[in-house]
Amino acid sequence: MKQALQIARDANLDVVEVSPNAAPPVCRVMDFGKFIYERAKKDREAKKSQTKIEVKEIRLRPKTNEAHRGFKVDDARRWLHQGNKVRVTVKFRGREMDYPEIALEDLKEIATSLADVAIIEQAPMMEGRTMLVVLAPIKAAAPKKKEKADQPQDENEAKPVKSE
Repeated sequence: MKQALQIARDANLDVVEVSPNAAPPVCRVMDFGKFIYERAKKDREAKKSQTKIEVKEIRLRPKTNEAHRGFKVDDARRWLHQGNKVRVTVKFRGREMDYPEIALEDLKEIATSLADVAIIEQAPMMEGRTMLVVLAPIKAAAPKKKEKADQPQDENEAKPVKSE
């Protein structure tokens, strides 16, 4: 350990204990500040490449008419195209709880109308006075950011030539 400290002082570096439980403790001579900086930089880059999936919500009632439901389904379609998940909830009040099949039918209609852009991630289920279904975007429907980079921007751009 004394020898490691002397080497680190001579090189103007730090001694970092890598494995303190090893038979002779394992140490490394390095610039610790630079190590922390590079690790933080790597973490920031990893965080940038992550995609955050939001869960948007559409709230309905069993008596919501077809026109209003259509507007909300259009919103859900837009959100699914953007890559977000959509939770469709039907809220019951009073005696509406006696007819859950009405809400189930509405949720199935919405799921079938969005079947081209979404899959059912969580089947319709009751939670207290609400019935809900969660829809997730189909992978092909999610927007592709690298799509423009793959396509040539100009017709005169160099293209690969086959050699025979």
